Amino acid sequence: MSYSEETLANLELGQIEEAKKKFAWALRKDDDDTLFSLAEELYSLGFSSMSKRTYHLLLERYPNEDELRTALADIAISEGQDDQALNYLSEIKATSPAYLEALLVEADLYQTQGLFEVSEQKLLTASQIAPDEEVIQFALAELYFSIKEYRKAANYYLSLIKQGIQSYSKVNIVGRLGVSYAEIGKFEQALGYLEQIHEKDLDPDTRFQLAVTQYQLHHEDDALRNFNKLKETDPDYATIYPYIAKIYENKGQFGDALITLQDGLSVDQYNIALYQDASRVAQKLGQDEDAENYLRTALDQDPDNLTLVIDLSNLLVRLGRHQENLDLIQTYQKQDQSDARLLWNQGRSFAALDNYSDAINDYEAAYAELNTAPDFLSDAAVFFRNAGHRQQAINCAKAYLTLYPNDPDMNQFWDEIQE
Repeated sequence: MSYSEETLANLELGQIEEAKKKFAWALRKDDDDTLFSLAEELYSLGFSSMSKRTYHLLLERYPNEDELRTALADIAISEGQDDQALNYLSEIKATSPAYLEALLVEADLYQTQGLFEVSEQKLLTASQIAPDEEVIQFALAELYFSIKEYRKAANYYLSLIKQGIQSYSKVNIVGRLGVSYAEIGKFEQALGYLEQIHEKDLDPDTRFQLAVTQYQLHHEDDALRNFNKLKETDPDYATIYPYIAKIYENKGQFGDALITLQDGLSVDQYNIALYQDASRVAQKLGQDEDAENYLRTALDQDPDNLTLVIDLSNLLVRLGRHQENLDLIQTYQKQDQSDARLLWNQGRSFAALDNYSDAINDYEAAYAELNTAPDFLSDAAVFFRNAGHRQQAINCAKAYLTLYPNDPDMNQFWDEIQE
């Protein structure tokens, strides 16, 4: 056995001191090819300091072997010495056979530092040198995928698949392409690729994207099956719960939808969207008190959330709790914020409490922004007529009929107000 082989054998047996002795002899006695293999083995086993010593010795003997510099750069990166790694790589000239490898290492390094544009330029330069090199196409695809430039990523993943490459470096290329297509809204193409993935190869993120894609294409039973499989294997995957609930809601299974949202809140109690969905579904079940509690709990967490304030205001108006609604809106408006729908709700509550002067002001202010909102226009038309403001009523009815000219109720209202 060579001293290098003895070194590795001692390391595998945990005989560190003996390995160090054999390593010292290896550096003095073994030939250079054996030492190069030793350096590679040491690095793969995690003995980077010994590997580095070996590469340095070889670099002293072969200063023009840039492959040694890329190896040393890899070690420096693994040790967190990024500047040292770049120093090694900067010594490699464009004419060197190792230049392509150096570009790839630099690109990876800059990507880990968050310098994505620099990383992209390194990879594009490498692509110009070797346009058909699989590792470069894969690196570009992964870079674009990581920074959410899915259209560019899809082009490179598709190129790899056309070359017959469906997996690279333990990454499922077919799945990556399917996810990329889904992210840019090409759901039919996405589903075609995602459904090719074997069940055993579906990691949680890919299964989630498959289920979302099926949901987008209205394959709700398939989507529900995949969402529930993901829930079984990874119940903390919080983003699945709104989708599962929505599918149940679409099926009219409101009880199941609410239970699902409650499960989601047990996983992510700070998810505002889950509280909003739970409130909406609870109202469909006639559980108005629970619906209100969901919204108030969410508002405690995010008191400046305008959507939550509007949802709660809508609920209070529907329940006829007009003074509470006014108190809510006035508290919110004290924060120097305003919204046309809140003005409308405030006007509705003022009108319900027979305060028509303030109600008219709010309806007129809301009209400036909601003059294309049919729900507001139909309500405002009736309000202005009842308040004796015939012209404003006509304006609202006319605007509504521009949107829905065949609405029988508004056409009847139009005829009545013309008379």
